[in-house]
Amino acid sequence: MLNQFLWGTLPYIILTIFIGGHIYRYNHDQFGWTSKSSEMLEKKELRLGSLLFHWGIIFVFIGHVMGILIPGGVYEAIGISEETYHFIALIFGIPAGIAAAIGLLILIHRRLTIKRIIMTSSRGDFLALFFLAVVVLTGLSSTFLNIDSDGFDYRTTIGPWFRSLFMFQPDPAYMENVPVWFKIHILAAFGIFAVWPFTRLVHVFSLPLRYLNRSYVVYRKRMPKQANTSNQIR
Repeated sequence: MLNQFLWGTLPYIILTIFIGGHIYRYNHDQFGWTSKSSEMLEKKELRLGSLLFHWGIIFVFIGHVMGILIPGGVYEAIGISEETYHFIALIFGIPAGIAAAIGLLILIHRRLTIKRIIMTSSRGDFLALFFLAVVVLTGLSSTFLNIDSDGFDYRTTIGPWFRSLFMFQPDPAYMENVPVWFKIHILAAFGIFAVWPFTRLVHVFSLPLRYLNRSYVVYRKRMPKQANTSNQIR
């Protein structure tokens, strides 16, 4: 029953919270829909940590799409063998995971050690950082523990289970023999999606697309009052 709940029912509960939470927040707290940037309080660590984390997480996300959403048969059909795929996944996945982990650790250190930032932080900030840390560290450790191509194959277990959720035919049986560190990684990801609508993570969906069509703002230099007076006399 626990296996059925965790991998058959819980994902839909989290999805409901994720979608419903964003709708509720947008309708009731549009002024709070922001990243709450603390750049004015400290720039050096923020710049380095944010750069490493965001670029690392982008490539990690691409790797998850390629490994979980795309079936292994697609790669076989275009001539990419299991060994080649595994090699590519490690070459790009490990540096991306390390970059994301280092960047996140810098951001956590910044959040916990600078008094001005501590005073402006909310419980949601620390909760989001906690789940992000668990997800990144368990994901990176899972990659290192599964560095052998003959080890655990998530494309024949986690991949089919994840795709079955989108077809509304969840099959928790795929998750029975999945190593515990992968399960912790997935459950921590559930935690992120559950708290996402109620934290500053909502800024991911706030792309400033309106600026592309916005008219230019024209700035004019204001002439000193004495200069205007002298010009009138002349």
